[in-house]
Formats: sequence, structure tokens, C-alpha cells
Amino acid sequence: MTDQTARRGAPRRRRRQSRPSERPSDASHVNKSNLTSTKSLPPVEAPTGFAALGVPSRIDDGLAACGFAKPFSIQTEAVPVAMTGKDVCGRARTGSGKTLAFGVPMLARITDVAEPSRPLGLVLVPTRELAVQVAEVLQPIAQHADMTVLPVYGGASRHHQIDELAKGVEVVVATPLRLIDLMKSGEVALEDCQIVTLDEADRMADDGFTPQVEWILRHCTGRSQTMLFSATLDGDVGHLIKHYQDEPETVAIDDPTDTVGTMHHLFLAAHHMDKDKVIGSIGKSIPKLLVFCQTKRTCDRVANNLDDLGIDASPLHGDMQQSARERVLRKFAEGKLAILVATDVAARGIDIDDIGAVIHYQPAKDVKDYLHRSGRTARAGRDGWAVTLVEYNQHTQVRILQRGMRLPNEKATEVFSNDARLLDLSEFETD
Repeated sequence: MTDQTARRGAPRRRRRQSRPSERPSDASHVNKSNLTSTKSLPPVEAPTGFAALGVPSRIDDGLAACGFAKPFSIQTEAVPVAMTGKDVCGRARTGSGKTLAFGVPMLARITDVAEPSRPLGLVLVPTRELAVQVAEVLQPIAQHADMTVLPVYGGASRHHQIDELAKGVEVVVATPLRLIDLMKSGEVALEDCQIVTLDEADRMADDGFTPQVEWILRHCTGRSQTMLFSATLDGDVGHLIKHYQDEPETVAIDDPTDTVGTMHHLFLAAHHMDKDKVIGSIGKSIPKLLVFCQTKRTCDRVANNLDDLGIDASPLHGDMQQSARERVLRKFAEGKLAILVATDVAARGIDIDDIGAVIHYQPAKDVKDYLHRSGRTARAGRDGWAVTLVEYNQHTQVRILQRGMRLPNEKATEVFSNDARLLDLSEFETD
């Protein structure tokens, strides 16, 4: 029996709180006042609906303080299973509430105090933005149980992350490459990790991170529970399930082609010279738009064109410095930016519940990309629009997408930017 196991259930130590002047400006410091998502909710009375799922009061009190009153479907299904210590394989779309589905049982089941640079829980995510946002959701809950959650990712101060790890961090939320860098330099060790979660495992596989994920998992020698959440469970994700989970219980709240909330799909035939003005017209009635482009250059061009039209728009892509990306995301989340124009890679970590519409500047390459893009709207039970702009030579590609999505195989509606229906997209559904 290890010293940590012997301390299970013992009173937890209180951590020294940094004075405001000591707080780093680096984005890896998680502060509830700097949330880039819409997770700041008014507090509710405990016990919450999570208590009925077996969540202990020390975690439920944190959920209540953060305003989480009632679990979503994926949380209702996954939390009781995860609380037993069984491996969980979850299939759920973006926006369904996966973060609390794995985060709540992880925080509840970790009762030891982390030794310096030896975390007890690990969440692996595909992007920097998602690392920050998962940590921002979990840290306010964790601090009520005197626990710490730290995002670890590239593009932020490595020295600050090392210093924070050395203080003892219970849960690390990390991108694979930065974590491997710290492991190889001896700045963090994963032998004490009891619970590991792979979030958006399919996106990590699509980005070619499967070998790195496997390397990390092999170093988690004390791992007793592995949770995996993904929109799809095939391909490399199926390989991870087979080799790194032990008889997992599958939790699925949707069909592979379902989307979360009430999503309205709209295909508009637009001339390539008029597409930016079409977006501007849509933005007059929907204040928070996310536009997806295939390339970084297209992002910059579209954002500049929208600026020239007098519309507050900014690009988001991998050529931008991390601090600039986080600044743009924060403005967008707070409603201070009307339109965000992003590449697929940069936008995968966006976790903002009130995006009114996603606009595909070009049709998505396949159903999986369409779902991942569109899943940024119609989140948490809200309505949302997924609008695809279709040029004259893209109609066949759109029909293939419609068949894959099991949508009516309808011809894209021809529009120009002065079309009054763009000011109320529901008018297209009544035609």
C-alpha cells in the first residue's frame, strides 16, 4: 500500500492563494473571471440533480456554486457508470455536456492529495483551446474540494506550467505534445495517475496523435480507470478502445448522425463574389456567427472583407500567436465580436453555448467534418442554424453530404445578399 493510498479520506491540505499581484498573465492560469465559454451561471441550492447520480457532497457543492442544477442526458447516463470505477466509452456530440460527464466522476473518485509534479488524473484533448476550456469548467468545481485543475499546452509559458505542477496538481488537462515534452524532461510523471480521459478522441486520431496518445497511456502505469469520449467510435478510436480499455461500458445518447439541440440545416446557393455580403446580412439578425473556412488565407481574406463592410469580425487560425487566439475567443464568447472566421483546427476547442449559427463558407469535406463544425451551434438544448454556402460547382458535394446526414436531398436555394429572407432564416423553411 502506497503512502498516497494510506492518506485516502484524510483531511486535504489548504493551498496558498496567490495574491493578485502574483498572478501570472499567462493564459495557462485558470481564473473563473477569464472564462471564454458561457459556463458562468448563477449559483443554485445544493443538492443538485447530480447528487442523485451518486456524486458526493464535496463535489455537488461545487456544482451548485457554479450553477449546474440538473445533469444533461450524457451526464445522467455516464456519471453513475463512471462513479463505479468502470471504464467508460462515450459517444456524444460536441455541446452535449461531455466535460462534466467525465469531469465530475474524475473529481469525485480522486480523494488523495497529489505529490509535486505527479498528477492523479489526466484529461487528454486535441487542441490548446479545448485544454483551457475544459480546465475552466472543472477548476471552479474542484476548488470547493480543495483540488486543483491545470491546463498544460503549447504556446503558453512552459516555466509557469512546471511551477504549478511542482505545487501539486490533482488533474491535468493536456495536449499530447506539450505533455510529452514535460514528461521527457522529467518535469511531470504519470505513474500516480489513477484516472485518464481521452476527450474528442476522434479528433486526436484525425490529427495524427494516436501514437503520442498511446505513448502517454503506456506511462500511466497506475491507471485504474480509462474514459473515452468521442463523436465516433471507429478507426483509430476503436483501436484505442480495444487496447487501452478493460471491458468498457458504452454510453451513447445519440445516433452517429444526430446533432445536439434543435439544429436547422440550410443550404444556400451564392455567387463567390457575394458570399461575404450574404454572411453580413445573416449577421444582422443573428449576433454571434461562426464561419468555417478551409484555409488560413481564406480566413484572413473573409475577416478583412467583413471588416471592410463595417462588420466586427476576426480570424482564428494556427498562424496566430496563442495569446491572440485566446483574446479573440474571449471577445467572441463575451459578445464583443460579431463574427469569428476560423479554420477547422483552430475552432475545435470552441466551447461556447450561445452561437446562433455556424456558416460553412465552403461545404464540409465529409459528414464527420460537417457534424464537428455544425456542433458548435444548437448546444445545451438551444436552437441553432447550420448554413452552407454553395457555389455553382459544389452542388454534387452537397447532395452527398445531405444523403450522409439523412437530410432531405433538396437543391440549394439561390440567394443574393439583398434577399430579405437572410434577415430571418426561418423564412426559408416556410417556402
